[in-house]
Amino acid sequence: MKSIFLALALIATGVHAAEEADDNPCDKVENDIQTLECSAFSKTTAEELLSENYKSLNERMQSLYGKNPSQLADIAAKIKAAQQQWLKTRDADCAVEAFPATTGSKAFTIAQNDCVARMSDERSEFLESIGQE
Repeated sequence: MKSIFLALALIATGVHAAEEADDNPCDKVENDIQTLECSAFSKTTAEELLSENYKSLNERMQSLYGKNPSQLADIAAKIKAAQQQWLKTRDADCAVEAFPATTGSKAFTIAQNDCVARMSDERSEFLESIGQE
């Protein structure tokens, strides 16, 4: 009987921990500091997804072209060059988008973070679509 209560308590604790993990700073934004925290969280989350989708794309190319090393090397080089160029363009575009705000201000940082998050999400979707069968 004690083991059943212990198991139920552990399950309840696990569920609560999982719910806390789902909490993010964007859940309850009521002031500038929370907006800044939310934008930083969104940027980080979007960049992590972008990185994962970039790695997944390379894995798909390995799967598709792994039997032909020259084709694999060619597509891998093209993907890498395109990603590097895209990152430069994203950063330049986000600098333009955030320009009206004073560099270093909360408004500037929020605008920059939001732009990077939005553009990274769009790029992630694009990378995810390449090489799907």
